Amino acid sequence: MKKIALIPARYGASRFPGKLLQQLGDKSVIAHTYHATRNTGLFDDVAVVCDHESIREDVLRHGGKAILSSREHICGTDRIAEALSFFPDATIIVNVQGDEPFTQKKPLEKLLHLFEGSDGASVQVASLMQELKDPALVQDPNYVKVAVDKAFNALFFSRSVIPYPRDQDVRPIYYEHIGIYAFRREALLDFTRLPVGPLEAAEKIECLRYLEQGIRMKMALTDYMGIEIDTPEDLQKAQQFLNQ
Repeated sequence: MKKIALIPARYGASRFPGKLLQQLGDKSVIAHTYHATRNTGLFDDVAVVCDHESIREDVLRHGGKAILSSREHICGTDRIAEALSFFPDATIIVNVQGDEPFTQKKPLEKLLHLFEGSDGASVQVASLMQELKDPALVQDPNYVKVAVDKAFNALFFSRSVIPYPRDQDVRPIYYEHIGIYAFRREALLDFTRLPVGPLEAAEKIECLRYLEQGIRMKMALTDYMGIEIDTPEDLQKAQQFLNQ
């Protein structure tokens, strides 16, 4: 399998516009993400797929590879699918979020492992999750929750609390969805041909597009505790982490 990592990068983030170009230590957030992903040594190629020339120039200036998408896209998965024409031999594509400057090797390794062997032959799409223990974060709609079956196939993703604890004597495990995906090539291309359904439109969670079409998504459990840059406060936390 030829494995590549593509990093979708959008300039106009709603909560923190221009966040990917914010300085974090000696380089930008997006440059950190690119180099952290490349330094895992897991991929045959790594590239940023962006919607703004300033992001492309920044990545190139820091020795990375960047592709400027030719049109607007409603989500990062659509954006990286456009860039597949530059990688005709890629069979497994990992979508690494651009605002994850401390991307680590072990979670990505777990994700890629799901496609291997006889059990992995049927896996078309996979993603990551981690246990969510803070009750305040379980209630927070900015933290996407995922419910899974016993084989760790995703049943549903939601910004609401799932499962809802109607029986207070039951202590369910809550999982946070980490927005890093892996696709077989055809599954990624198929994504762009699928219509946006009412669940995806309501929740604004792109992977619901697969579930609405009856396509299974395999989940890998990780203790990944990176810092996602969504707000200026997150950037401050990342700077403190980097300083340590």
